[in-house]
Amino acid sequence: MTAVRKNHPAAGYDGPPDYRVIGRHGVFPQTDHDEVERINYLAQMNRHLAARVVPGVKAAYAARVEPAFEAKNGRAIATRHEARKAMLEDPAFQTWSALRRMTMEQRQQAGRWTVIRQREELNAKAKELTEADPRLELDKSVKIPRYVSAIDHHCMPGSYHTEYCEGDITNGANYDHAGFVTTSGLLGKYSDGGGRAVAQWVKKNLPDFKPGKILDIGGTVGHSGLPLAEAFPDAELTIVDLGAPVLRYGLARAKTMGVDNVRFVQASAEDLSRYPDASFDWVQTTMFLHELSSSAMRNIFAETRRLVKPGGIVLHVEQPQYTPDMSYFEQAMRDWDAFYNAEPFWSRMHEMDLDGAMEEAGFERDWLVHGGVFGVVDRDLFPDAQEDETEDFGRKAAWHVIGALVP
Repeated sequence: MTAVRKNHPAAGYDGPPDYRVIGRHGVFPQTDHDEVERINYLAQMNRHLAARVVPGVKAAYAARVEPAFEAKNGRAIATRHEARKAMLEDPAFQTWSALRRMTMEQRQQAGRWTVIRQREELNAKAKELTEADPRLELDKSVKIPRYVSAIDHHCMPGSYHTEYCEGDITNGANYDHAGFVTTSGLLGKYSDGGGRAVAQWVKKNLPDFKPGKILDIGGTVGHSGLPLAEAFPDAELTIVDLGAPVLRYGLARAKTMGVDNVRFVQASAEDLSRYPDASFDWVQTTMFLHELSSSAMRNIFAETRRLVKPGGIVLHVEQPQYTPDMSYFEQAMRDWDAFYNAEPFWSRMHEMDLDGAMEEAGFERDWLVHGGVFGVVDRDLFPDAQEDETEDFGRKAAWHVIGALVP
């Protein structure tokens, strides 16, 4: 009898692939048997919650939550906030929410301790790869703003920026290797499905666009940026981030993956005065806006307008905005990250008029572009990924694009 691998559709298994099949580069943390199985369990739990528990929460909302609210208030639910507060009293939502929070906390514990036990070795590898490389530009004078320093983003202790020793890469390595859990592996072998999707979108929609310089803001370890550098090998990619640990790790990762046309720069994207006006052909953010305060977003949008060259593009890739045609149930479920996953700006950002914010920053209305991308993953691991209808409200690898083509 021919054996059927666990993650093959013929096996009747619709969960994530085994963690052992993901890509490993030169500074990727080593994982033992128990660490692998812990990550597999958490990834599969996330998939189970999305595919099998969320539909039950939706059914409970229709059958119990909405009728109870109407009986008590004499009217229908009128906002996502009312929907969320009403669901807080229902056991279906309580169960889903508690389990989802548990998977996020345990994902951080699993990733963090795997890295900590080999931190000295990983730091030494990164130092050897990056210490004399001018493509790593760190600046100890950069001030971490409170909207970053006060938050452990998606429950990661110390977020992206905290350093535990000289030359530390702990949080960069944690973010990279255990991110598999959060999306159940749906971003591909190197967690770069979002960046690959953006590169494909640009090549399809702007076939004559040949960028010379690309700026990726909030690019951390390069998940979203390196695919752009690979897709446009004649361009120079600059990744800007506040966190030294993710930048050190990012350059070491890029070098061991053979991506050379990239540099990693520590700076606040609210003030990129180190670069003159019209410095970049392409300015990009990917799943970054939701981590910004409103004032920071305004400042960064203004900088993107200043920095983009005539004939260039600015693109922001995010989860969908809340619109009148999005149900209050879906909006409330998407708001979960704002209240229970240390993403306090998520809710406000997703209700904003981003077109209006772009215009306020100096982009003309007729320059604006909109689109959609779906994470590009390895079809040998996810043969039916593009057709997957499971909705995980904030985790699915399906994003909206808003940007501008500057004449």
